[in-house]
Amino acid sequence: MDKSDIADKKETGTLGKLMVLLDIVTHADAPMRFTDILAVANQPRGTLHRQLGHLTEEGLLELDGDGRYAPGLRLLDFAARSWARNEFRLIAEPHLVALQQLTGETVHLGVLRGAAVIYLDKVEGRQPVRMYSQIGNASPVYCTGVGKAALSVLADERVAALISGVSFQRFTENTHTLQTLLSEIAEIRQSGNAFDREEHEVGIRCVAAPVHSEDLSFVGGVSVTGPAYRLTLERLEEWAIPVRQAAENIMSGMRIGLGPRR
Repeated sequence: MDKSDIADKKETGTLGKLMVLLDIVTHADAPMRFTDILAVANQPRGTLHRQLGHLTEEGLLELDGDGRYAPGLRLLDFAARSWARNEFRLIAEPHLVALQQLTGETVHLGVLRGAAVIYLDKVEGRQPVRMYSQIGNASPVYCTGVGKAALSVLADERVAALISGVSFQRFTENTHTLQTLLSEIAEIRQSGNAFDREEHEVGIRCVAAPVHSEDLSFVGGVSVTGPAYRLTLERLEEWAIPVRQAAENIMSGMRIGLGPRR
């Protein structure tokens, strides 16, 4: 998310303005100086200084010796507690572990958020060359296995709305264009599996399957990911069924564990 897009949110209350500042700093690629934040925050200098002070006092932001603001450790505590108590992640965890034990490769669980995929969980592979993905990271929906799997369960109208603003940055020579993406979504709907054939990163492949709630209020996917020299196209096809089964097991657990409470 672009920092200017964050600042343009129509937040009028004090809490809303503080949340905008947190968004700006936490989405930045590097710690930001006061003047950097001022340029995008759309707030008076005095108000901004006071609000940054409040966030720093509460441990939500940190101010280093060079006068730069960065996310505070208290945010990590919030994130860790939220992650540990997330019911969906707990339901999915044993199925992710089983899939990792079967394949030996890294398994990811992700959820669709706008035109991006946010990774909720990861079970590290036991191979010597591992993935450097992180829980909480966002990846483009159009060139990742989990993202394309998630798109495949949505109606055409919703897919069109989600990708209407996507620029389709070309990460590799295999990265999708709009037309090739739509064509593959049709194929995924038939097979139940999505593949990342070095579309986001050269040398990385994956096979994925969609995970979703019955009302499609929650849409995501599970994937097995690894280096291309281990994950040949034949190996990806071999693991397609186990990945689909893991996704189905997770959805069964969701229906039982996250169903209506009486």
